[in-house]
Amino acid sequence: MIIFRHWIGILFSISLLAIASALIAEHLFDLAPCKMCLKQRHPYYAIILIVILFYLFRKSQSMWLYLLSHVAILYGLFYAVWHMGIEQKILSGPASCSGILNQTNSIESLKQQIENQAIINCSDITWSIMGLSAATINSFILLFIFTINTIFIFKNYYGTKTNY
Repeated sequence: MIIFRHWIGILFSISLLAIASALIAEHLFDLAPCKMCLKQRHPYYAIILIVILFYLFRKSQSMWLYLLSHVAILYGLFYAVWHMGIEQKILSGPASCSGILNQTNSIESLKQQIENQAIINCSDITWSIMGLSAATINSFILLFIFTINTIFIFKNYYGTKTNY
């Protein structure tokens, strides 16, 4: 299959496109990301860096490249699904992302809580496409690359090696 023959390039391209889309949405369309959105960018940055480093050291077919990418993808998938659950009011988010203040008798404590609050609430859907939020779309993208990466690893390193 052609997807497996060029998998590292496809993985790199998907990561680059995801980051470019997020940065364009943020800077050109003034869609400020919440803390969970920012965490979901980390795996894409990591994959881009990993691919570049492995490519520079001529180890682009190394098992470590795919395993490190897999770890980054799992990290992103965790935050994307969690964020999706927060948006759907199924899961609760971190305190720094909720916009909820705890009751207190101290003005200093209240001031500290206000200063530490997120400007953008993680449960608010800033934008959506065909009813799908950015977190949902990101979950699907990460699930797709996780699945293909898993198949690639098993086919090339645990099964019979095939030349694509």
